[in-house]
Amino acid sequence: MAISEEDQRSPERRVRDERIATEPQLPPPGLYPDAIPSPVETHLGRLRRQPVAISGIVENGLVRPLDDSVKLPEHSRVIIVAEAS
Repeated sequence: MAISEEDQRSPERRVRDERIATEPQLPPPGLYPDAIPSPVETHLGRLRRQPVAISGIVENGLVRPLDDSVKLPEHSRVIIVAEAS
């Protein structure tokens, strides 16, 4: 159940938000009107690199995998998920 809160917006902002909400939606950019939608997995499957989840630790700003057999390419992009201690 949603909890209702007092609207903190200014009257000008409220009018602008309502005006924007009533505008017609734009079509997706760069698509032909007869384009067939496809799942995002199809697009991601074309990428060479696939995401990999590994466990590791961060030491002095560097990510070090706990498994020595895992080799990350230089300049890899890493998402760090931390556990609160």
